[in-house]
Amino acid sequence: MAMTLRVVVPPHPLIGHWLSVLRDRHTPVPLYATATEELGRWLTYEALRQWLPHRSVELETDLGRSNGQVVDGSVPILACVLGVSALGLWNGARPVLPNTRVLHLEPSDPRLPEQLDARSGVLVFAPEVASGTSLRRLLHALADRGLSGERVRVITTLVASPGLHQLGESFPDLTLHTACIDADLTETGRISPGIGAVGERLFGGTGVEAGSGPA
Repeated sequence: MAMTLRVVVPPHPLIGHWLSVLRDRHTPVPLYATATEELGRWLTYEALRQWLPHRSVELETDLGRSNGQVVDGSVPILACVLGVSALGLWNGARPVLPNTRVLHLEPSDPRLPEQLDARSGVLVFAPEVASGTSLRRLLHALADRGLSGERVRVITTLVASPGLHQLGESFPDLTLHTACIDADLTETGRISPGIGAVGERLFGGTGVEAGSGPA
């Protein structure tokens, strides 16, 4: 059976709310940052739902014994933050995964450390996925280290259909969590209707980073 790229758009009203805040061109910088962090938190919860390693334990309560579940700390989790503009999403996700190893990567050249545990589960944080070029570059680098398929989850605010098509051709076993899928890209490669220039709106300036544009 052929594999197909899996895109998860959680039908949660808070995700829809915070996405709408990002879409509004009049949203001020502090609120835009808050909305990005909230989406990072909620999308990470959804991505971890059936993915985070856990194990059963027996424990004692004040009144007797009970069975429970705890996160399996023997399986390392790696967070790949793709560019400065992905920091908003990661800031929201960080309290959910306080013991995670974090890599801050340049979108145009995502160089990975020589030492990566092949057992790792990988969460990739990308501000948005337009053409998908930067994300594909990172996913290829991870695959070269044996980290692909079910080991990898992508968390991003927004994706464009053309970028999904390109991702699906290269990584049909990938799972991606996002707030919405927009249909079009402009002639300059921006997602339409989109959420604006993420780097500029997140940090309140122009030319914030080389990797802050469409990915």
